[in-house]
Amino acid sequence: MQLTEHRVLTAAPRKREKTKLTLVQLNVISWLAPVGFLLIWEAASRLGLISPQVLPAPSAVAATGWRLLANGSLFQHLGASLARAAVGFAIGGGIGFALGVLVGFSRLAEAVLDRSIQMIRAIPFLAMLPLVIVWFGVDETGKIFMVSLAVMFPIYINTVLGIRQVDPKLLELARVTGLSWNATIRRIILPGAMPSILTGVRYALAVAWLALVIAETVATTRGIGFLAMDAREFLQTNVIVLTILIYAAIGVGADSLARLLERRLLRWHPNYAKEA
Repeated sequence: MQLTEHRVLTAAPRKREKTKLTLVQLNVISWLAPVGFLLIWEAASRLGLISPQVLPAPSAVAATGWRLLANGSLFQHLGASLARAAVGFAIGGGIGFALGVLVGFSRLAEAVLDRSIQMIRAIPFLAMLPLVIVWFGVDETGKIFMVSLAVMFPIYINTVLGIRQVDPKLLELARVTGLSWNATIRRIILPGAMPSILTGVRYALAVAWLALVIAETVATTRGIGFLAMDAREFLQTNVIVLTILIYAAIGVGADSLARLLERRLLRWHPNYAKEA
């Protein structure tokens, strides 16, 4: 008995093997919930639990999408929305990043600019819409302005936050080693702020589509937002649901591109290195 207890107490614990999931397996798991939701939705529609006038089945929505693809109208509307979003994101993102860098490095610039920027950020999109129409009319400039304005704030805030959160010990190390200010910015400050900046990019991508939906509801003849508003007038629920699913798909695609950009630019970061 004593010998048995001695063996149990002195035996080395066995190491448990940890099962590591690959990136492909994790991606498959992430799609289980959306696919399961679509299957349940389709089954409920076919069983008559959901009225087609309230929420058409995914198969009916897919048939509508195929019909719009066949006549070319879906490409036209989708291309117009993507162009507006891309131009607005480039303009607003560039301005937000430039202002964020300026305010992040200068307390004087923060005192001059930050309060005004925060006041403008607090204004809802719908409150700005009548004024944008007065300024730019109903052409493309107003829609791009709305997207740019929406995109600017997330990138601005996260850029300032990222710069301010750089480890002071690294800055002290750069000073002790005689690193120039330009090299310090290039090698320490911007890489250290990059995780926060890319988080702002991911959030800005979602906000860009929200602003675009609002902008495309006013006096336009192209775009996914116009397609949804036109379908509402004729009670075409299948087209409305199709536009919602298109927005969801674009959002997933944009977020995937942003995550890919994170893995490319943050290979030096331990967390992103593990993910890669």
